[in-house]
This record gives sequence, structure tokens and C-alpha cells, in this order.
Amino acid sequence: MAVHKRRVLAAGFAATALAAVAACSGGGGGSGDGENVEITLLVQTGGTGPAWGEALIAAFNEEHPEITVTMNSQPGGTEGDNLVKTKLATGEMEDVFTYNTGSLLQAINPDQNLVDLSDQEWTDSLIEPFIPVVSTENGLYGAPNGTSQAGGILYNIPMYEELGLEVPTTWADFMANNDAIKAAGHTAIIQTYGDTWTSQLFVLGDFGNVAAQDPDWAEGYTANERRYAEQPALQSFLNQQEAYEGGYFNEDFASALFDDGLRMVATGEGAHYPILSGGVSTISQNYPDNIGDVGFFPLPAQEEDDTRATIWLPNAVYIPSTTEGEELEAAKLLVEFVNSPEGCRLQVELNVPAGPFATSLCELPADVPQATQDLQVWVDNELANPALEFVSPIKGPNLENITVQVGSGISTAEEGAALYDEDVIKQAQQLGLDGW
Repeated sequence: MAVHKRRVLAAGFAATALAAVAACSGGGGGSGDGENVEITLLVQTGGTGPAWGEALIAAFNEEHPEITVTMNSQPGGTEGDNLVKTKLATGEMEDVFTYNTGSLLQAINPDQNLVDLSDQEWTDSLIEPFIPVVSTENGLYGAPNGTSQAGGILYNIPMYEELGLEVPTTWADFMANNDAIKAAGHTAIIQTYGDTWTSQLFVLGDFGNVAAQDPDWAEGYTANERRYAEQPALQSFLNQQEAYEGGYFNEDFASALFDDGLRMVATGEGAHYPILSGGVSTISQNYPDNIGDVGFFPLPAQEEDDTRATIWLPNAVYIPSTTEGEELEAAKLLVEFVNSPEGCRLQVELNVPAGPFATSLCELPADVPQATQDLQVWVDNELANPALEFVSPIKGPNLENITVQVGSGISTAEEGAALYDEDVIKQAQQLGLDGW
């Protein structure tokens, strides 16, 4: 899904939707007395951002009473992107700010606008998939804020136990499970095209498998040297077509919504829901008695050796290059605190973790959902790759409409893949990418 959609989803997965706080006034600056330093922190108003910011400042001040932190807030999404770019261009960015990782970070020219943090001790703790999404060839610029999530399959554990099924690691095994589930009179695969974005997971959640087969695929795609109409990326469209033609979907798949899908997989109305693992936060809130009944596994590749979890990495905290002197040192302390033991606790206090942390300095609580524990195993075993949007800026606007067509039998897999290859051309040209 497009990066801006991901931010909206992250807010939607919050266990509690909090009202936006009014932005506080003024930028930071040293007091000049050598005893107190004032800095500012910028958070997004969506979801639990403001509440997290307030809790972070309170905890940070207990360790650093000599530093005064003022929190400002602004919207996320496209409006927020434009505000970030404007503040950086005019030198008015707060001393520490939360923002996206991956391709959107590259769009704000980090080498010019951000402070290189690669000399900080905490960088040694970062998990490998996170490093490239906050880095350029010249530096590392962000510290993770929050947990990861993955695109794959949420599945109903009691149904698997009832039918004696094992978690599949190949596409053939997955389809055999679907056959057994359908034969038992259950819905094998849940689809919710009433929320069109959910139709994309067969494609987007398969990218970890594509990267396992061709590690240079994202680079080649960005240079117009790889296409979805060709293997290995074509397989994701073929898989969605095969799933539709197998008659595995719920009868109301064309109109069902995201919340319906989560209900179905949690309560056993369906077996498999291809979706982002962040959905467990909503399940925890709406179906707390069933949260232990939902597990996770990646969309299987054709070959077991190629099966990977496709990871949507967390946002990060950054320091703009306009922060200098004692304010810079104070800002670095705040960034470091975000991934301290207390900072880690605050990151999951307001939201049920949907995946692993991006740093070994943080550990998941013992009572995280089973699906989150399942995903952690894939990350611990280094069987996870970043989603395409973190390693390439190319994302056509019509993918969700195309995957609805393929997943409804309106278009073939080959037709859908070709349509998507056409869909990205205009965006790539607008970005001025070489080869387009």
C-alpha cells in the first residue's frame, strides 16, 4: 500500500483513538544560563502520537531535569509531509521530530537536512532490515519509534487444531490447507474488498519472497529494469487469481470491510486473512477473548527456501541539521532515550505491539499476542525483508483497484500485472528517476 496509507492504518490500529492536542508555541533554544536547555519535539496528531509524546517528555525529564522539552503536533498524511518539507526548507523544524522511514525519508534529502547519528552507540543494536530505511551512503539519520508489522496471513488457530493442519511454508501447502478447510465447510480465505486497500496484500505481502529470489529486484524496479508482468513478481498476481478461482473466499468478499475480516478470523468465521499483522491491535480491543486464537505466518513462496516475512518497518525520530550546540546534545539524549528500557516501555504502553522492535535494546512484553510472537520468530531467524515501499519510491496509485479486479475474476493475473506496470510510469517520471 502507499506509504501515506500505511500511516493512516497505523493510527487505525491504535487501541484508543485520542483527540489531537493543540500545537504548543515556539521553537526551542538554550536558556543561556548554562544550566537549562530548551528543545522541542514534534509528533503527529493521529492515533496515540500526542499521548506518547507527553509520556515520553515526562519520563525523560525524570532522568534529565536540566532539559526542558516542549511538544508540538501536526497532522500526518500528505499534509504532514508538506509541512515537514516546508519546515526543513525554512529552518523552522523542531529539534526532534517523528517521521517516516524508507522512500519518504529519502524525499526530504536527509544528507542535507538531518543530523547523521551513525556515531551513536545505540546504532549497533538496530536490526538489519531497519538500517537501510533510515540511511543513505553518507549517514544514518533515524532511531526507531514503535514496532514493526508484517504483511502476511492472520489465521485462526482453533480451526487449524480442529482440522489437524500445520502452518504452511510453501504455496502448495497453503492451497492444500485451503482445500481441507473448504471441504470441512468453512471459509478458507477472507477477502474484504469493501475496503479496497486490503485487496493489495496478496501482492504487497509477497515482496519479501520476491526479494529472497532476486535481492536486486527493488533496485532494478526503480531503474525500470524489473516488472510485475515478469517472474518472480508476477507470481503474486497469479496467487491471487488462483485463490479466487479456487472458491475459497467468503461470499460477501466484494462488500466486506476490514473490521469484518478481523472479526471473522478472530471468531473462526474464516481461516485465513491476508492482511497486515497490525490488525491484532484492533482484535485485542474488539475481541479480547479471541486474541490468543489468532496466529501469523508469511504468504508462502512457491519454494520453502524463498518464504520470507514482508516487514513494514516503524517510523523513526530524527534531528534536523538546524539543531546545533547544546540543543543538539540535548536532542541526541532524547533520541537515545526513546530506545532506552523506559522509552521502550512507553512505545508499547498505548498500543498492542503488532510485530518486533527494530532494535535489540527493546524487548516485547511477555503477554504480546500470539501473532506477534509468531512474527518475531521469522525476524529472529533473519527470514524477513522490508516491504517494497521502504526500498523503492515507486508505488502506482491504482494498485488496490487492479488487485480488486484480479481478486474478483474481472482481470487475469497477467492483465493485472501489465496494468500495474503501466500505472507506475507516470509517477516514476514525476519523480525524475533514471530509466523512465
